[in-house]
Parts: sequence; structure tokens; C-alpha cells
Amino acid sequence: MLNILLMIILLIIILIFIFLLLGIRLTVKWLKINDEYDGCVKILILKKLTVYTYNLKSDDNKDDKSGEKDKKRDFKKLYELAKPCFNDLKTFLKDAMNAININRLENHLVIGFSNFAKTGEYIGYVWAISSILTGILPNSRLSAEPSFNGEVLNFKGQMNIDIYLLKLIIPTIKLILKKEIRELIKGVLNG
Repeated sequence: MLNILLMIILLIIILIFIFLLLGIRLTVKWLKINDEYDGCVKILILKKLTVYTYNLKSDDNKDDKSGEKDKKRDFKKLYELAKPCFNDLKTFLKDAMNAININRLENHLVIGFSNFAKTGEYIGYVWAISSILTGILPNSRLSAEPSFNGEVLNFKGQMNIDIYLLKLIIPTIKLILKKEIRELIKGVLNG
């Protein structure tokens, strides 16, 4: 009986280790046409099994006024708490970027202004930024098209991000063990 219990515990530990090693996939989809927008965020394990889905639609927030009563934060106090943490946060972000892999990035943008020259200027900026991003992220397909029919901003896209949790555990523990970081977390939570 004890052997069976130990085998079950060992199997559970191995499954947790495999889950941490393979990580999770975050899939984000977005669409905006005129005043209508639609979005979806999915968290997948083993790159196939959906664990959590959050849908965002334009009709969800028509009469929502709960965000107006946010309590005000003292940003000077938060800045003073965050100032000694910048080097630690920079190191953590470098380690976190090693644990994150952007598999797919697609976006199509339609942009237009009432002035033709302004439309041409801004579409040039967008094309320049998208060419830089395409060079940095080889699995990306970014496109933009100008619209000379008035003011327009429409976009559609999708992104897949793999997050390897095992690579994030040690940097996160190192970060949380720093006293300044814990004070910053307390300051953010307490306001």
C-alpha cells in the first residue's frame, strides 16, 4: 500500500515537472473595426489544452462606470520605493525575456486621416516600425495599408507567446527575496 502511494506521489511530481518544463502558451487575438472591438485571451497548457479563456467584446463596457472611482495613488511615493529596485527589475526582465518566446505575431492595420499628407506620413512610420519588428521577430507578419477615405483606424491580429515557467522560477525567487522589492510590492498593494 505504501509503495502504491509513493508511486502516485512520484507520478504527480513528474507531471508537475513536465508541466513546468513545457510551460504555457498564451494566445491573444484582437479585432477592431470602426467602433466595434473584439478580443480573446487563452491560456493553454501542453500547447493544446485550454485552461482559461477571457473574451472582450465592445458591448461589454457600454454602461460600465466602475472604473471612475479608482482610489488615487501617490506616484511620488511609488517612485521613491521603485528607485532602488531598477537594477533588480532590469536583471529580472532580462531573465524573463529568456523564458518567453514569441512564436507568432500577425497584425493588419488600416489607418487613415482626413489629410492625405498626414495619412502618408503616418503609414510611412508604421511601415518602418513593422519592418524593424519583422527583422527582430522572424515569425511575424505585419502589414499596414493606408485609407484615403477619411479618418479610419482598424486592425486585426493574433499573437502566440510561449512562457517556460521552469526558467522563471529561480529569477522570480531571487527577485522576491530582495527587501526593496518586497517593500515596493507592499507599497503598490497598500496604495
